[in-house]
Amino acid sequence: MFIADTHSDTLHALGVEKKPLDSLMINPDKLRAGHVSMQTFALWTGSRGNRGDVDGIVRGELEARHFFTDAGIPQVDDPEDAPEDKCSFMLSVEGGEVFEKGIETVEYYRSLGVRMAALLWNNENSIGFPAKGGSKEGLTDYGVQVVREMQRVGMAVDTSHLNEQGFWDIFLKTNRVPLASHSCCSALCPHFRNLTDEQLRLLIREKGYVGINFYPYFLSKDGHATLETVAEHIDYVCQMGGEEIVGFGSDFDGIECAPEGLEGADKVPALMDALRRRGFPEKVLAGIAGENLRGYFRRMKQ
Repeated sequence: MFIADTHSDTLHALGVEKKPLDSLMINPDKLRAGHVSMQTFALWTGSRGNRGDVDGIVRGELEARHFFTDAGIPQVDDPEDAPEDKCSFMLSVEGGEVFEKGIETVEYYRSLGVRMAALLWNNENSIGFPAKGGSKEGLTDYGVQVVREMQRVGMAVDTSHLNEQGFWDIFLKTNRVPLASHSCCSALCPHFRNLTDEQLRLLIREKGYVGINFYPYFLSKDGHATLETVAEHIDYVCQMGGEEIVGFGSDFDGIECAPEGLEGADKVPALMDALRRRGFPEKVLAGIAGENLRGYFRRMKQ
């Protein structure tokens, strides 16, 4: 079975925070133990946004790829390039600050193998406004240009961390459906980072993608979560009609705590078993595990 995860901060933990590889939620041994076929590693611009050393942070993250390539885990450019019986990784961006120097930076990051980019983290930038803070403003004019250029070069637009008006602007002002790489359901946990039913319905109707985040405080009001809570959010999207657009967006190594029973990439098989206990047939499970993500990227090329 092809298993994919659309978000983690492992390269930041390794290349910037200098954490030991064996202390992380994701490392080569855990990816193999969890049968993860393709892990997405974010190039996060850091907690200070464009007030930080964006270039230096990203450089350190790119250099940290060697922890995986040296272990025989290669970088791939597309989910279709990732065989299900081996581990590989794909790159994303978290924080559109990398695009602030000019529109040509979009194509540059695409040339590095970046296949999706979150326009925001928790900081306002020249592209738009984060969900954190409650701004009602949408994408800036430059932000719309960036999104259109991303869509032109085949880079998925990631709405996780983006505020709601920015989310609507992507649909209103550009021509490709976005994804949410690591977000949960607001109806189950009303956190500003989560997606409303209205947003989910649009992603389902337009055949986008949602990777369910494993952060306990996005999963449960009191911050107590188990792998069953993750399964509940996945099930909720499926009950809305989204069984073909939902999957995993763990946020491993970007979260300080994890659901009980889902403390690292090696525990992904336990999550699959939790979904089986809910009665999901194997075909639907294969979609949730990773085939839905492959389908999204195939649709991007149409």
